[in-house]
Amino acid sequence: MRNKSFLVIAAIALVAAAGVFLYLQTGRTGEIIATVNGEKIDISQFHKAIETIEEPVKSMFREDPAKLVDSIIMRVLLIQEIKAQGFKPDRQIKDEDDLMDAFLEKRFSDTPKVAPEEIKAFYETHKDRLDGKTLEQMGPMIEQVLSQGKLEEQYNLYLEELRSKADIKINHEALKSIAAKPPDSNTSEDFDRGLQSGRPMLVDFGSNSCLPCRQLRPVLKEIKAENADRMEVLVIDVYRYKDLAAKFKVQVIPTLVLFDASGKEIFRGQGFMPKEAIVEQMKKFQII
Repeated sequence: MRNKSFLVIAAIALVAAAGVFLYLQTGRTGEIIATVNGEKIDISQFHKAIETIEEPVKSMFREDPAKLVDSIIMRVLLIQEIKAQGFKPDRQIKDEDDLMDAFLEKRFSDTPKVAPEEIKAFYETHKDRLDGKTLEQMGPMIEQVLSQGKLEEQYNLYLEELRSKADIKINHEALKSIAAKPPDSNTSEDFDRGLQSGRPMLVDFGSNSCLPCRQLRPVLKEIKAENADRMEVLVIDVYRYKDLAAKFKVQVIPTLVLFDASGKEIFRGQGFMPKEAIVEQMKKFQII
């Protein structure tokens, strides 16, 4: 197959802080968590699927199993449709994933057309980020990006159509029984105490459902452990504490804000930052 408000910085929205205990109850053996046109999906299929996923996305799915179950449902639906159509691939097939790829490649074999006006409009909107390159230079790449976007839109509409015609039942109680506890974050009271502590403070304004936020958690844990005697390190959930997010004009998550000992903001960074970049700012402002 072809490579296919708070603004979350990351590609894909499909995610616990390092060191926080996460649990996944096994559930009753063979317990049905969903049915798709009468075909049963049991809890063992959920466990099998989740073991193929890397952290931190694995933990995010453990905390919200419905998201992973939804993708399993779509897979079952697609396989059912392939069988119903009697699809015969024109190449040797290794497994179900390969079969789905072959089916979708054939169904979406026509490359969506992109009009010159669309290419020009995209260029004008984004040219300040294209390092001075001309429309002629960027045209082919822009066309490819827009065509890919149209292809993905067609693909998503097709899956939505399949789902709308299907008889799907989800056992929400079973999903609750296997849901893991999300990692803890700090409160607004913690934030106020930190500002008044007389020590510098590093605050991550983010969310448990944000992938780059979750990737940042182990970094913050290390920084907190290494500097426990000289600064505060907090994690604030922007959806739980919208007033704090609004007060500090957080528009993108994660947003890292560094405060000095007097509570004054001295640095702000948006998106995931590696530990080295954060430490560099801490040294710049003589926090460490």
